[in-house]
Amino acid sequence: MKLHSCLLLSLIILMLAACGTDEEPSSGTTASIDDFSVENTEASATEGDFFYRLVSEKEEYASGGPVEIYAELEYVGDQETINIFHAASPFYFPMEEKTRDYEIHYGMEEPLITTTLTKGEPLREQYTGSGGYSDQEDDAYIEFTQNIMNKQFPEGYYVVEGYADFYTETPEDGQTNYEMHAEIDFKVVGE
Repeated sequence: MKLHSCLLLSLIILMLAACGTDEEPSSGTTASIDDFSVENTEASATEGDFFYRLVSEKEEYASGGPVEIYAELEYVGDQETINIFHAASPFYFPMEEKTRDYEIHYGMEEPLITTTLTKGEPLREQYTGSGGYSDQEDDAYIEFTQNIMNKQFPEGYYVVEGYADFYTETPEDGQTNYEMHAEIDFKVVGE
């Protein structure tokens, strides 16, 4: 009986300890912007006959304003043109703000769109904003995300883990899927 009571007590203690480990998004700064340095404002990847490039126009932007990021996809194969198939865009711009440890989600509508790429002419798209939250998030995260959605970036160190996601289809090769990744970073500093 004593062994049974000890096991029951141990189980209760473990359950209570586990209940206290739920982590909410941090509500304040966890690191200083000075703890980070910008490494890459431009990155690229090549897969098959395609070249993907992700670029931040600057290493630092002023807080409260937009950032200037774009992605390019270029066909470098043998044909003059090729069709690619993708969601609303082949480009995704998910990012993370490292001083707060916040993820900035990048949603995408998913119709099937066909885009014709001409050899040597990059398809280019500017980042136009992102973000999303639920009413279950803490107030600091909601405010931060609303600023991002309004293109008013708060001070911080940002890493963009961008990618191009599309496929091609030919009678010879059938469907070929591509997911090309590149990572850039930048800072947003107070004035």
